[in-house]
Amino acid sequence: MTRRVRNRQLAAKIVDAEEAAGLIGTGDNVGMSGFTGAGYPKEVPGALAKRVAAARAEGEPMKVGLWTGASTAPELDGALAEVEGIDLRLPYQSDPVTREKINSGRMDYTDIHLSHVAQRVWQGVFGELDVAVVEVSGITEDGRLIPSSSVGNNKTWLERADRVILEVNSWQSEHLEGMHDIYYGTALPPRRKPVPITHPADRIGVPYLECPADKVIAVVETESPDRNTVFTPPDETSGRIAGHVLDFLDLEVRSGRLPRDLLPLQSGVGNVANAVLAGLQAGPFDGLTAYTEVIQDGMLHLIESGKLRMASATAFSLSPAAVDRFNRDAAAYRDKIVLRPQEISNHPEVVRRLGCLAMNGIVEADIYGNINSTHLMGSRIQNGIGGSGDFARNAYVSIFVTPSVAKGGAVSSIVPMVSHVDHTEHDVDVIVTEQGLADLRGLSPRRRAELIIERCAHPDFRPALRDYFDRASESSFGRHTPHLLGEALSWHQRYLDEGTMRPA
Repeated sequence: MTRRVRNRQLAAKIVDAEEAAGLIGTGDNVGMSGFTGAGYPKEVPGALAKRVAAARAEGEPMKVGLWTGASTAPELDGALAEVEGIDLRLPYQSDPVTREKINSGRMDYTDIHLSHVAQRVWQGVFGELDVAVVEVSGITEDGRLIPSSSVGNNKTWLERADRVILEVNSWQSEHLEGMHDIYYGTALPPRRKPVPITHPADRIGVPYLECPADKVIAVVETESPDRNTVFTPPDETSGRIAGHVLDFLDLEVRSGRLPRDLLPLQSGVGNVANAVLAGLQAGPFDGLTAYTEVIQDGMLHLIESGKLRMASATAFSLSPAAVDRFNRDAAAYRDKIVLRPQEISNHPEVVRRLGCLAMNGIVEADIYGNINSTHLMGSRIQNGIGGSGDFARNAYVSIFVTPSVAKGGAVSSIVPMVSHVDHTEHDVDVIVTEQGLADLRGLSPRRRAELIIERCAHPDFRPALRDYFDRASESSFGRHTPHLLGEALSWHQRYLDEGTMRPA
């Protein structure tokens, strides 16, 4: 036995990564751990990629279905995509090699709301799950699994897979033990019961993952860091967006629609989101809580300062400096952080009950408030919808943020009609750019359009948007949501043809 593998039966199954990868067959559906670069297996995917490449060189192509919690890392997604080793990828990805394969039509990809994945796997809609490859930070004497820096879909993978490969990563802090809350009370209809969470701090499960020892076919020991995200300091644009969001929250408090300690925060990953969190650090709100997907640098800072008293998530997404701080002081965070399966961290019932304040980034918004958060020019997938839909549709207030322009000003983030719809106008309460904030609640489509154009569009594109809206209001087939169907997507076509959305 080793210090991290304290169960004799499982210690006897320790092998190297190559031997473990050899237990995965061509055509297998493989559920791997990992969520935003945290807690993914570090060695088996690379060994499997080498095996795939060798098989391909011998004229025997090998592919597997790859299911994860969300995005992972180049050592997993990138390595397997590079050797054409992935048949179907789900439910979310952010790897450039994987993205290129998907957009060139050489890899199938299913983009799913993250809260839906476990349910669909239990329904069997993707087929059988043959193998689970799950990173853990340790194994107890009685065989329970100590989760690592993400939970994601690991509970479901361990339950549904025929065979299980464990990676035990001693780089992960030993003080993660006790931070997790693994809920085993979910079920498919008609046996489904309410999820008994009424506060982000509620613990309703157990600190460990469970897996029968006879299901485990291999254990691989590793000591490798997560893929850490380097966040750039807030620039003028992200700072102005953050300022608008904070002013809005302050107005909501003063109007009596929000309490002084706000409601549980949900924040997507990225520099704008971190700028908002940094603004909360200096803002007037205390005793904050979070019920979200990932804990990033800004939330860790808020916990350290005492502004944020409790955060519930399914994973970390930290910079290298923040990871060092967390690993050094992990024991001090155990009563302030809960990591849950993503079917619970993103559960619509819980999000609605808690009244989360959702803040997510986008690719583009149209003048009526529809949101595209996944596709460039309507057809090229960027990453995926992730959990933004889980929160947006069920949030107390749903906020979407974006710079008003992209590509050096050649692309407007506010367009006549989005080229792909992920969140309809019915799920969008507030749109924010560095130009301003549009509160769309209670407004008809035409009033929304006027506000979005005036408050959110960049001045360089505002006249063209006004012109489009005015002409549509005069000659559209219907006047409730006026559109000129022959022109609605012309801005996107102009960009594809000329490299800019700007009219000549």
